[in-house]
Amino acid sequence: MRPGFLWGVAAAGHQIEGDNTGSDTWFAEHVSPTVFREPSGRACNGYELWRDDVDLAAGLGLNAYRFSVEWARVEPSEGKFDDDALAHYAAVADRCLEHGMAPIVTFNHFTSPHWFAERAGWLDPAAPELFARYCDRVMAAFGDRIAMALTLNEPNLPRLLTWMPIPDFVRDLERATLEAASKAGGVPRYRLSNVLLPAEMDAMADGMTAGHRAARAAIKARRPELPVGFSLALVDDQVAGDDPTVRDRKRAEVYGRWLTLAAEDDFIGVQNYERLYYDATGPVGDTGLYSGVDPRSLAETVRYAHAATGVPVLVTEHGMATDDDTRRVPFITDSLAGLRTVVDEGLPVLGYLHWTLMDNFEWIFGYETRLGLHTVDRETFARTPKPSAAAYAAIVRAG
Repeated sequence: MRPGFLWGVAAAGHQIEGDNTGSDTWFAEHVSPTVFREPSGRACNGYELWRDDVDLAAGLGLNAYRFSVEWARVEPSEGKFDDDALAHYAAVADRCLEHGMAPIVTFNHFTSPHWFAERAGWLDPAAPELFARYCDRVMAAFGDRIAMALTLNEPNLPRLLTWMPIPDFVRDLERATLEAASKAGGVPRYRLSNVLLPAEMDAMADGMTAGHRAARAAIKARRPELPVGFSLALVDDQVAGDDPTVRDRKRAEVYGRWLTLAAEDDFIGVQNYERLYYDATGPVGDTGLYSGVDPRSLAETVRYAHAATGVPVLVTEHGMATDDDTRRVPFITDSLAGLRTVVDEGLPVLGYLHWTLMDNFEWIFGYETRLGLHTVDRETFARTPKPSAAAYAAIVRAG
C-alpha cells in the first residue's frame, strides 16, 4: 500500500467498555420485553482495561486505532459534562500516539445518553444542537490529538435491515421494546438510533443528517484541518441477470441520501460485511446480516462509495462473523488483496480498519456473534489471540 496508509482495528465504547449505565442502549437492554438477547453487563471490561487493549492493537504493528467516545459518560445528564470521562478518552488518544497509532475517533457509535432518548432522540428538533455541543466539548478536551473524526456510525443501518429477512416477531419485539422503554422512562417516545420504527426512519434520518452537519461544523470550528466524515453500512449489491432495477432501488433507498451527504465531507467511512444479489423480482438467495461472505465485496464497495461521492475512502469496518477462525484468515488475506487492486488503480483509499480487535457485545445478538481477532474470557476478561491476529499482523508488516 502507499506511504501513509492506515492499518488498524476498530472498536466501539458500549460494545467493549461495560457498565455504560447512563446510555439509552443499557436502558433498553433492561426493560421487558426487550429485543436484546442479553444485557451488555461488563462487556469486555474495556473501560478498565483500555491500556491493555491499545497495547494489544499496537502489538499487531498497527498505525491506527478507531475507538468511540461514549456521549452518555461525557454528558451523563443534560448540560452537565464529566471531566473525568473526558480525561479518560483523552488518555486513550494519548496512549495511541505513544505507540505511533493515529487516534480515529467516533463521536457517536449508536449509543446516546438516556436523557437524549427520553427526548425522542434524533426526532427532537433540538437534537442536532445538543449533539454539536457535546462534540465541541470533546474537541475542547482533546481534539488536538485526534487524527480523523467520524460523527456517526452507520446511520443507514436500520434502513438497510429493512432489505434483510428479519422475522416479523423481531419487528414486533423492536416495537415492544420502544413501548416498554417509553413506559419505564415515563415519556411519550423513548427512541434509540439502532432500534427504529419503520414509520419513523425518514424523520430519524433527517435528524441525524442535520446532526452530522452540526457536529461537523462544531469540530471544524475547533480544528478546520481535521478530516471529518461518517461511516456507512454498505453491502456489495450485485445484479443477478441483466435487470438492475431492484438493486438500484435498494441503493437509492438505503444509501442515496447518505452518499449525497458524504460528498460534502473530507472522506467516507465504508463498512462492509456482505455481497448480496438481486434479480428483476427481488433478492436472490440468503440476504441476511453477515451472510453472503465474499472477499470480493470489500473492493467493490470501496469503488462504489468513491464513485458516488468523489471523496477519499477509509475502510472503517470490515470483518467476518464466524466461530471458525480458520475461515477468517483467508478471508482477510483475499479481501486485502482485492483492496490492493483498488489502491493500485489510483483510488484514494486512506486505510483499512478491521472489525474488530476482540469478540464483544454485538447489540441485539449479544455475545454469540463473534468477529474478533482475539477471544475474551467472559469471567476473567483475558484476551487471547486467534490465528487471524497473527495473520493480519503479518499482512500489515508486509505492507
